[in-house]
Amino acid sequence: MHLKRLVVLAIVIITAYACKEDNTAEIEYKKELAEIVEEEKILEFGFDLNHYEFKRDTIKKGDTFGVILERNNVGYPQIYQIAEKAKDTFDIRKLQAGKPYTLLYDKANKEDSIQKPTTFIYQKSLEDYVVINFKDSIQAYTSKKPITYIEKTATGVIESSISKTLEDKGLSQALAYKMADDIYAWTIDFRRLQKGDRFKVIYTDKYIDDTIYGGVHNVKAAYFEHNGDSLYAFEFETDSVKGIIDYFNEDAKNLRRAFLKAPVKFSRISSRYNLRRRIAVYGYKVRPHKGTDFAAPINTPIMATANGTVTESRRRGGNGKYVKIRHNDTYSTQYLHMSKQAVKKGQFVKQGDIIGYVGMTGNTGGPHVCYRFWKNGRQVDPFKQKLPEAKPISDSLKVKYLEHIAPIKQRLDDIFFFEAEPIETENTITQDPIL
Repeated sequence: MHLKRLVVLAIVIITAYACKEDNTAEIEYKKELAEIVEEEKILEFGFDLNHYEFKRDTIKKGDTFGVILERNNVGYPQIYQIAEKAKDTFDIRKLQAGKPYTLLYDKANKEDSIQKPTTFIYQKSLEDYVVINFKDSIQAYTSKKPITYIEKTATGVIESSISKTLEDKGLSQALAYKMADDIYAWTIDFRRLQKGDRFKVIYTDKYIDDTIYGGVHNVKAAYFEHNGDSLYAFEFETDSVKGIIDYFNEDAKNLRRAFLKAPVKFSRISSRYNLRRRIAVYGYKVRPHKGTDFAAPINTPIMATANGTVTESRRRGGNGKYVKIRHNDTYSTQYLHMSKQAVKKGQFVKQGDIIGYVGMTGNTGGPHVCYRFWKNGRQVDPFKQKLPEAKPISDSLKVKYLEHIAPIKQRLDDIFFFEAEPIETENTITQDPIL
């Protein structure tokens, strides 16, 4: 009996020891796992945020670089040195209200009674940012957040409007603008779509830091059935030096005209070209209006309506701030009353490039751009001109174009209508999709 007790006791001790060994092993495993998780990098702006305390905020009205740093315990002598060193990279006077910024603090200095930041990061846009590091020496540089491009396909059948069709499918309205303004502006009137018209599109969405939706990057190809016509469109770069990209159909015919219909998107015509216009404030005297006014909110981007070279970018009299572009020996365009210009004299611009922003400079009663159109040195009404088609594909490029679109057209043709949602088909990280 005594022997039995000893055996049982031994078994209990061995079992307990084994359990202890198992518990110890499990504890060690969990500890190692915790260390691995703890060591996992949290990367943003090129910094591992595990090593920093950080503060996020937005530029408030009245904030300056100096005010922000002083508020965070940096003295003015150091602020002046930082500003001087950084000025060749970024003008600190150009901080814009509403833009986000981040301050980094070293965790190693956490015990200090007065914590001072070592790095100031200013986000100019969703993807572009400026880093001013003043931990030891002062360094300033600009960079971009990593961008992922995801190629997708989508289809739709028009019931009332393309906007409603896209909304019902949870698709970006930017697709409608790109098809209406960039691709089919001269072949389809999107205000007169018919019930039953349908489309397919291959496009690329942009994501910043893999999580922030950056909008529709480009449309690679589209197909639209309208009024019984089948209208294909394929994106193709015709000039790699100037970066000129156009849309062509399956026979290599350019779908665009040489000029956009309007220099601003989402606008309305508030006053047309009229040589016999009478204005009340001038006693109803005839005051010819040789431009077309497009009303739009202040700072709406103004686009070049065609490729060309900037011949004037200045401020003068009633024109206010304006830009004038020579497109060829026949045509020039002028854009008046800007809040500010975005191009300089002598600069080459492409159709759709932003050349300035809507304002109220010069003689104007409200925010708009006065669009003036010159033909052979004379101002004319652009809506009464038979405008030339955009430059066709050269014979040397045509064969390359047809070879390029063949697999894309096949893929477009193979897409079935009535897809429930956009389908992701390809990822390209940190670089533009290959055209």
